[in-house]
Amino acid sequence: MKFIHILLILLSATSFAQTWQNAPNIVANTDGSRFDDVFFLNDDLGWAANGTHGAIYKTLDGGLTWVEQLSNSELPGNYYFRNVEFLNENIGFLGTLNGKFYKTIDGGDNWSEVSITPNPPAICGIDAVGTSTVYGCGAYFEPAHIIKSTDSGETWSYMDMSAYANALVEVRFLDELNGFAAGRNNTGAVVLKTTDGGVTWTTIYNASIAGEYIWKLQILSTNTDVMFGALFASSPNPGKLIKSLDGGATWSVYDAPETGIEAVGFISETKGWMGGHTTGFFETTDGGATWNDLGIGGNLNRIFIINSTLAYAAGATVYKYTSEALNTNTSRIYKKDLDIIIPLNPVRKKLEFTINYIGDDNILIELYDISGKFIKHLTRDIIRDRKSKSYTFNIEELAAGTYILDFHNNSGRTSKKIVKL
Repeated sequence: MKFIHILLILLSATSFAQTWQNAPNIVANTDGSRFDDVFFLNDDLGWAANGTHGAIYKTLDGGLTWVEQLSNSELPGNYYFRNVEFLNENIGFLGTLNGKFYKTIDGGDNWSEVSITPNPPAICGIDAVGTSTVYGCGAYFEPAHIIKSTDSGETWSYMDMSAYANALVEVRFLDELNGFAAGRNNTGAVVLKTTDGGVTWTTIYNASIAGEYIWKLQILSTNTDVMFGALFASSPNPGKLIKSLDGGATWSVYDAPETGIEAVGFISETKGWMGGHTTGFFETTDGGATWNDLGIGGNLNRIFIINSTLAYAAGATVYKYTSEALNTNTSRIYKKDLDIIIPLNPVRKKLEFTINYIGDDNILIELYDISGKFIKHLTRDIIRDRKSKSYTFNIEELAAGTYILDFHNNSGRTSKKIVKL
């Protein structure tokens, strides 16, 4: 009897262990696309943004059930939904990668387009602070900009950030005046800081490999001096975790487990997770020095921490870190790479290829050497509708050797090797 009693205790402890699980009753993106964002006001009330399929979902019970509130079928175009953020249970904002920005005043039941001058080409990050202040930033493609409202989204100001960065992906504020923006400049991944509500900015972190981004930032809620950033690298360089224990004055840098790292979320200074568009959850318990592949999840873009025992994440579906037994399939679902056809490789004077786009998209095409050193920007293109498009570039000036073509579109990055004769 004593043995049975001990066994029951062990089984009980196991069943309540904290784990990442698929949230039930929300459709997983089995086609390789992703949920780009998830946002919660409290343990139970939250929203999720589906990227390629353009849909907003709401939950009132901690992700156990979801209601679709908005889809592309209700809008005049086919938009990529990048992020969702709420000031309170009624006022919220939706950023897209297609020059459209939306607001709701009834908890997401109805959405209206926001007018901003000049009109931002995309909103990649949103952060609501205080009772009425909202910041947004963009884009992973040029130009870098920040938008700001101090009246709950009634009016907006536009800040040209080209003096500090050529791309911004994330914005995070401690209060109405003190905050951070992250992305990349000509040198590499960059983190900026403001103490006057965005009037002026200083660079507090700048990596030295052109083409890399700081994709996501997290400020630890229990100690706001502790910050984490996900450095999204270009192949073949590894991604990085950047960490500061003094509010961004100094940084430690650790190799991440994969190149395409985008999401980061920590519940303490030592325990947290990272992931990206080609990965599921990697866990560290030593502050990023070592990582363990959990074998769960895929296509991660956002990890949203509630507290030390509850978190959510957006990827191939919505994930929940919980002791509940959600009884859902937690198998891997990875991103499908961009469909690129290079008919002639090796190449001599002209590089030619075709990309098969599945819908509206934005793309940056850049050239790197085999070590991952940035060589040049080839093009930025805006894609309307599903189509195939061919590209031709003169590369006669390049020395013979192997190079990497980097394709960065709405859903991630894909690289191809080419040989120049």
